[in-house]
Amino acid sequence: MAQALKAISEFKDQARVLTYPRQMGEESCALSGLPATVIGRTAGEQTTPEDTRRAARRMAAAGADLILFAGGDGTARDLYHAVGEGVPVLGVPAGVKIHSAVYAVTPRSAGELVVLWLRRRLLRMRSSEVMDIDEEAFRAGVVRAKLYGYLRVPEENRFVQNVKAGGVVHEAEALQGICAEVLRAMEDPDCIFAVGPGTTTRGILQALELENTLLGVDVVRNKKLLANDVTAQQLLDLIGGHRAKVVVTAIGGQGHILGRGNQQISPEIIRRVGRENLMIIATKEKLVSLGGRPLLVDTGDAALDQELSGYTRIITGYGDYVIYKVGY
Repeated sequence: MAQALKAISEFKDQARVLTYPRQMGEESCALSGLPATVIGRTAGEQTTPEDTRRAARRMAAAGADLILFAGGDGTARDLYHAVGEGVPVLGVPAGVKIHSAVYAVTPRSAGELVVLWLRRRLLRMRSSEVMDIDEEAFRAGVVRAKLYGYLRVPEENRFVQNVKAGGVVHEAEALQGICAEVLRAMEDPDCIFAVGPGTTTRGILQALELENTLLGVDVVRNKKLLANDVTAQQLLDLIGGHRAKVVVTAIGGQGHILGRGNQQISPEIIRRVGRENLMIIATKEKLVSLGGRPLLVDTGDAALDQELSGYTRIITGYGDYVIYKVGY
């Protein structure tokens, strides 16, 4: 949030900023040098979804023209329940899972979008989907997003992401080819493979008949499971001084390959493994769904994001690759 607010600080004498106490906005405003009026109070030290909903309602009642919030799909649902389409909002991406179309592409772009809005160069709003994982389907082993409602967000496709695509056409044959290509790389018995979350990557572990984690990172060596659902520190410990590769896929419709749903693959891990050992897999249909927009990285390390940008190889089938642009 502080990254987003820094862009807005030039308007500190022209715009009135309302915020909630401490970690719910006050601290971020202070970090960005943006004077703000603190309203309301939280129920305790540990904030809750009800604090988020209460804050949004208080800001709407105080006449806020735009509510900027940070989080993931759960936070977007809280905003929907609190204000619906009554007040324009914009999400700063900071969550593990982001299916909803109410978030800016990166924290920095959220700030840039608000600057356009404050300069009156961006006046149109659109109703965008609030999505979250269907918990009943997830318990049955299926990752599927459910539509909960809509929020009004500033309309600017350069800065606001699309809703996550949830199951495009019939891609079984392409997925089999992608899995076969990764399995071929796994013939190296001394290399550790960290397999990121997603239904595309899940097929790799299923082909090996290994237990897999839909929303976590699993670790394989010599085609045998080392660990399921590891944390960043556990992954660092497992890699140690070994050669390693990281397998990730793109989020359909959005194009994020790092920084959305796979924060366990930290900047330290990426630097240790090396860009050349980052295996990006995606079906051609998924790449087409981006409409020419680049794949995206948002690791939280600006220098690393810049290093990872540019054109890179994407595995799209068995022995099949495309060169595609990565941005941040």
